Amino acid sequence: MPGSVNRPVRRRAFVLGATAAAGTALTGTAHAAGFGWSDDGSAYVVDTGAQLVFKVSKSTGDLTSLVYRGTEYQGYGGMNSHIESGLGASTVSIGQSGSTILVSVTHGTLRHYYAARSGENNVYLWTNKADTSVSATRYIVRVKKGAFLNDEPDSYTYAPTAIEASDVFRKSDGQTRSKHYSKRRVMDYDCIGWSSGGVGLWMVRSNHEKASGGPFYRSLLRHQSADGGGLYEILHYGQNQTEDQRFGLQGPYVIAFTDGGAPFSGLFPGTLTTPWADSLGIAGYVPASGRGKVAGVGISGRNTAYPYTVGLANAAAQYWGSARASDGFFAITGVLPGTYTLTVFKGELAVYTTSVSVSAGGTTTLNTIAIPSSNDPSHASAIWRIGDWSGTPGGFKNADLMTYAHPSDVRAASWTGNVVVGDGETAAFPCYLWKDVNSGILVYFRLTAAQAAAAHTLRIGVTTAYANGRPQVTVNDAWTSAVPSPPTQPNTRSLTNGSYRGNNHTFTYSVPASAWKTDTSQYNVLRIDVVSGSGATGFLSAGTAIDAIDLLT
Repeated sequence: MPGSVNRPVRRRAFVLGATAAAGTALTGTAHAAGFGWSDDGSAYVVDTGAQLVFKVSKSTGDLTSLVYRGTEYQGYGGMNSHIESGLGASTVSIGQSGSTILVSVTHGTLRHYYAARSGENNVYLWTNKADTSVSATRYIVRVKKGAFLNDEPDSYTYAPTAIEASDVFRKSDGQTRSKHYSKRRVMDYDCIGWSSGGVGLWMVRSNHEKASGGPFYRSLLRHQSADGGGLYEILHYGQNQTEDQRFGLQGPYVIAFTDGGAPFSGLFPGTLTTPWADSLGIAGYVPASGRGKVAGVGISGRNTAYPYTVGLANAAAQYWGSARASDGFFAITGVLPGTYTLTVFKGELAVYTTSVSVSAGGTTTLNTIAIPSSNDPSHASAIWRIGDWSGTPGGFKNADLMTYAHPSDVRAASWTGNVVVGDGETAAFPCYLWKDVNSGILVYFRLTAAQAAAAHTLRIGVTTAYANGRPQVTVNDAWTSAVPSPPTQPNTRSLTNGSYRGNNHTFTYSVPASAWKTDTSQYNVLRIDVVSGSGATGFLSAGTAIDAIDLLT
């Protein structure tokens, strides 16, 4: 059927979630014809007995060959598929346990594993990173030129002109491409790949329990260039990172070949389990029996116009799950034992936190979580509000485009232009402000006589900032705020590489009554400038992403 893996054994050999029958689905799986491994001198050659044969270098642990249905897919610019850009000299071993072949790679303190199951067109991978001796943690499947043609937003196929940092490109039609432009948050996908000519090649992501950045993180997923293509599993990446790196075993993630469709139809992110691996001796492996569950009866005080996500996080692991739209019920399974901070997000804005403890084999059940109205800034009574408090720049000008394009892209509306409250102000207000591009944007609004006679609080919410960009405001050229202190934000590019995700922060300004115009027929004018002593020029000058702006009663 479309999306299934083309193999002669039944599909439940790949278990989905805790409800899958680990016994009958896995025991007694017949060895497919040809299943086994050999040594060609430089590599271990693994035949899955289906239609996939792959090779792992005995000296480096690189994946050097990936042959499906007799066609070689490995080979991007002469490079192998590997952790990072290749580990280099490593100790590599191989073994077989019944229907499973396991290749183990040791490089210093790092352990990496490839597993094959009899009759499956899949390569299962685990990576155990113990420290920072390997800078980042990503696996790259490097696919040879011409195997698949792709010009999706998260690629830079045929985009010859580099416009930023040698990894952002412009096509002749003015559209921009970069390997950074994934468009998707990690919670929005379970696999990424290509399909052509009845063949699909996919990377199925892991549950990211040892990754960093939470459910809303965006990172490299795939790319194409003149040399070929790459599929990524990013376990830790320094770009626009909001959390410290976590260490330990991450996986499984899977390189999967199909007859074209996405693999494992119906797979929900985070439910990928492999009970057949329980006894393989993988360093750091924790079976389902050593994990627990958190379940919440519901969440009250929600704004039903927004999705709600519940996250668990501590220094060792992270998890998340969606709250049910009808009542806020949630369940997060496969959690390592420990004490976690539980956070409820409205959109991407944290509106509630508490602490929960999880034990192996147990379920931590929570009564209905009541979100206090004071925790959601949208509940504050406002004279006017531009956008809404969701932890994202959603609804602002160019907001959606910026998750898969550079700000200079021909499809972007003008970043300049002033705004009148009451005249489509949210759609007219740019999602990003830069010191060197559109600083000094003006917002026009009227006040009643009673409103003009009182002091008011102005709030500007941001989702991230680049180079310490933050807003300083002036009202009617009569009053100017102090320069606020910069909040803690990632110190890498963000606004130009497809991500607005940072640390949500609210700036507040106490505007005295003397700043307002007393003639109610006249517009008051708010000027928002971006200030910082850092940054470069243009779209790499100091900048910030807007969540909401309001003037409170």
